[in-house]
Amino acid sequence: MAALDKDLQKNKTCLNDFRDLTLRILQYLPDVISGYEEKKGYRLYYSDMAGTKKHVRPIKTDMFIQEPEEFSKYYELLQKILHGLKKQKAASVEQKSVIDKTLYTIQQATGAGLDLMVNPNSARKHVGNRFEELIKAVITEMGITNERIVLQIPYKVENEETKIYKCENDLIISPFDEIKSTNHALNEKEIVVSVKTTSKDRMGKIFIDKILLERFVKHPQRVIGIFLNDVQRKENNNISYTLVSGLFMVYTNFLTKLDGIYYFDLPPTAEKEPFKKTMKPFSELITNELHAMLSS
Repeated sequence: MAALDKDLQKNKTCLNDFRDLTLRILQYLPDVISGYEEKKGYRLYYSDMAGTKKHVRPIKTDMFIQEPEEFSKYYELLQKILHGLKKQKAASVEQKSVIDKTLYTIQQATGAGLDLMVNPNSARKHVGNRFEELIKAVITEMGITNERIVLQIPYKVENEETKIYKCENDLIISPFDEIKSTNHALNEKEIVVSVKTTSKDRMGKIFIDKILLERFVKHPQRVIGIFLNDVQRKENNNISYTLVSGLFMVYTNFLTKLDGIYYFDLPPTAEKEPFKKTMKPFSELITNELHAMLSS
């Protein structure tokens, strides 16, 4: 078995990989966490060892499962729910809570481990990579066809030379047994998914990409965004929210409309009108709205 810091930086290909990693981290954290401050429902953990103080990203207390044994129980329930969604395509409030808490714990435990054990620049990259892999693992566990596609868009420069712009789509989700989108075209019934840990400095790109994709493929294309959260540590003992709600509404009214925004941890603004019509928990996507999108 790889050392934990190496394991955190390895690609994960299935949901069980994330289960194993999360259990290792939950067992590791009590040995290195020195204390925490609590702000607005989030804990700001820190580690102070050998004269070095490290801070962990904000952890939402009512969503994070701290005990390895409890996490194992939640994980077993999660797998049953995801497999059940292949048939029932619906879930209870309690089942949605299991989905939200288990997946949030997996991602935030991974982030906490990277915060404590890996260089900050590398940690940011790996947090994003693990989040993309986690979303893909969940969709795959549900038995839904998906694939990462890089759309190649040709364009001409002044001397009439044709060049290629590579538009990376984090994930394509399909109602078919095989992905019908290619590097040169997108299938209208498939869904383009943009996966980001936060909307900060990234929300605009999703809107621009939707416009670009539709103009290139010459048909309406459904595009959704999936975010971890929009909260960050402010200094050492506080938090701030990073969702720029006004900008989101400007993009929506003057650029284009996205087909959904989904969060592991909804920012407070997203629970108010008019944002709650578009911004919803990730569990709502996979228990309800994704099947509706794929069947239409």
